[in-house]
Amino acid sequence: MNQKNIFLLLGSNLSDRVLYLSQCIDSINSNIGKITKQSKIYETAPWGKSNQPPFLNQALQVASTLSPEGLLSAIHAIEQSMGRRRAEKWGERIIDIDIAYYGDAIIRLPDLVIPHAHLAERRFALIPLTEISPDFIHPKLQKSNAQLLLECKDVLPVREFIG
Repeated sequence: MNQKNIFLLLGSNLSDRVLYLSQCIDSINSNIGKITKQSKIYETAPWGKSNQPPFLNQALQVASTLSPEGLLSAIHAIEQSMGRRRAEKWGERIIDIDIAYYGDAIIRLPDLVIPHAHLAERRFALIPLTEISPDFIHPKLQKSNAQLLLECKDVLPVREFIG
C-alpha cells in the first residue's frame, strides 16, 4: 500500500499531560508511521463537557502505509496501552487520538468517519492543524484548514502551552 499523508489530533487532560503526549508521539512513530510535522502544544478548554480539567492538544502529520481500518486499530491499541478507558463521551482522558484526515479520502463507516466529523467546529483542532498545514484542503468541505479556522464559530479559549 502507498504511503498516505495522515493528520492526527492528540489530546490529554489527566495527570502528566505533557508526558502522555510525548509517550503517544513515541508510540505513533513506532506503530503507525514517521511523523513529518508536529504542532506546538496548545492548552484548551474542554469541548462538549465543560466540568473537567483543560486539555493539552497537538496535531501531527504522519506518513503511513496503514489502511484506514488498520490506522484506527493501531490508534485504539496505543490508547489502550496508555490506559485509556472509554467510559464517557467527551469525558476526561489520559490520551485521545483522533484522525483528522487520511489523505484526501472521505470515509463513512459505522465506527470510522474521515475527515473527522466535528473538525470544522473546533478551534482546538483547527489551530494546530493550520499551524502545520494551513493550505491542506478538507476533502469534503473543499476549504483549507486556514479558511475553516477563519470561519469557525467556536469561541472556547485555545492558547499556546508554555510548560
